[in-house]
Amino acid sequence: MEAGRILHRGVPWTLGRPRRPPRPPRPSPLPTFPRFIRASSIQRGSYKGPKPSRDWIADWVSKNDDAVRSLPIYVGGASLLAVLFNRAVSGIAPVADASSSQSRADLLTLGLAVTNVLAGLVWLSIRPKYITPVTPQGVECQVIYSRLPESVVSEIIWAWESLSAVTCCRSLVIVYDCQCIVQIGVAAKSQNDGEPFAVDAAKLMQGSLCQGVLKFGAQSYLANLSLYPGRSELPFLPSNTQAVILQPLGDSGIAILGGDTIRGFTTSDQAWITYIGEKLDATLTKCIRSIPSVVQQ
Repeated sequence: MEAGRILHRGVPWTLGRPRRPPRPPRPSPLPTFPRFIRASSIQRGSYKGPKPSRDWIADWVSKNDDAVRSLPIYVGGASLLAVLFNRAVSGIAPVADASSSQSRADLLTLGLAVTNVLAGLVWLSIRPKYITPVTPQGVECQVIYSRLPESVVSEIIWAWESLSAVTCCRSLVIVYDCQCIVQIGVAAKSQNDGEPFAVDAAKLMQGSLCQGVLKFGAQSYLANLSLYPGRSELPFLPSNTQAVILQPLGDSGIAILGGDTIRGFTTSDQAWITYIGEKLDATLTKCIRSIPSVVQQ
């Protein structure tokens, strides 16, 4: 009987019925957020994130540059007066005595004071040179080769307007296949008739500057043109041109950009000029292939 009861209880009544799958748990309701947030609903001062730090000492030093440079002189002079005053009121003999500890301390203090005075004089004599743009000395010109298609001319004009508006570029000369394609901006004045100085493309391409740029195929940046002897190869630029970039255009062309500021072309400007040079090279190459007489006279 006991065994029968156990078997009777252990056999489920739903043995022949299919079991239903368990129901998935109901997802919790998502929180509702407002679709639009008004700026007035954000309270001022509620931002808890990091804030940009400010160096108060550096700001104060930059605003009081002259006083900071003169500070060692004042400190050294005050130290000298203090040593002399201490020597006078302490009753010690004015002659330095090597056996006296006070004399040795005074000599050390005098040396430090003199060092401060000399450091202040050096700080006053060495000042940073502020670089300012100059006005190019020459004449305005816009010479573009007449056989270029209108699309190429518009692209060159776009490149010039972009460079002159964003960078310190004030002169642009493009030579392609020993032919001056573009001379735009400020050019040197010819001594004979006062007209813009013409570009001798063949002589320019044979010079050391252009040969070096075409040999390595990389941009050359003359940050301070007055320090380079090769400036004599660029007589068509204004005489007071401060900086020059030589940008190769493939294997047979070069773009020369003259700036009005020493070290005026930044790193981003140089990279941008490189991309513009690649675009002009592709455009001029297609133009020459379609019109072979462009570079032949």
